[in-house]
Amino acid sequence: YLARKFFCLWAKKTFGQVLPSKARCFYDQKILQKTFGEWKEQWTVCRERKLSLRADNHYRHLLLKLIFKAWRSYVCQQQGKRNKYYIAESHAKKQTMLRTWQHWLIYVGVQRTKHGMQSVALAFRERSCLRISWAVWRRQHYQKCAGHKMSILALQHWAQSLQFRAWLQWQELYLYSQSEKQKDTRAVTHHQHWELRRCMGAWLGYLNLNRVKKCQNELAQEFHRSRTLRRCFSDWQRSWECRRRMHAHQRDLEKQAARIALWRVFAHWKHYVVLCVEEAQQCELAEKHYKCHLLVLQKFWNRWKSRL
Repeated sequence: YLARKFFCLWAKKTFGQVLPSKARCFYDQKILQKTFGEWKEQWTVCRERKLSLRADNHYRHLLLKLIFKAWRSYVCQQQGKRNKYYIAESHAKKQTMLRTWQHWLIYVGVQRTKHGMQSVALAFRERSCLRISWAVWRRQHYQKCAGHKMSILALQHWAQSLQFRAWLQWQELYLYSQSEKQKDTRAVTHHQHWELRRCMGAWLGYLNLNRVKKCQNELAQEFHRSRTLRRCFSDWQRSWECRRRMHAHQRDLEKQAARIALWRVFAHWKHYVVLCVEEAQQCELAEKHYKCHLLVLQKFWNRWKSRL
């Protein structure tokens, strides 16, 4: 506000009572008056041209209206002719359809009578064929029944004679088999006694051998158990050593990973501290630059006030 006030005072003292802004405003007004006069002349010319264009358009619209009326009357006449042609064509089609329908009805009646006569003839033929075949079948059936009865009687007589012969042969064989069975039972009992004695001796020897084998197997099992226990203990000891080494290696890896993580955190923190220090230095430099700028401005302001 002070700068604007002193600038106005300086302009009045320098340029006098007429300020450059007022002179500029007067110059702009004169230029606007001249441009408005020229624009008014051009507007009158454009208005006359627009009126002539409107007259031409009105004349064209009138001509187009008359042409549209004539075209519409022509289209109506053509449409009436076309409708009459369609009505005549539909009437002719209906007449032809009626004639064809009548002919088709006559044809259908004739075909129905033909089919009825054909079905009656086929039924009569089937009845006559069935009667002949039924008589032949009955004759053959009676002959088969009589032959079947005769064959059943013959088979019964032959079966009775075979049963009598088989009964005689079975009786002879049964007596012979009874005698043979008695002989076989005596021989079997003798053989069983002898086999029992032999089996008893073999069983006693087998029991002795089993006792010896059991002792040997027990000794072998104890040796195998002790050997397997030693081998399992050695395997367990080896696996325990491997696990202990792996756990120790894993603890070392975890410690190294923790050291690396701490080193990374320290590096990030160090970089952050450096950035903070640089930012603080930049802020200090900016404050110093701003203070210097203010001092320069104050210096120039004091100098301008002294000159004023």
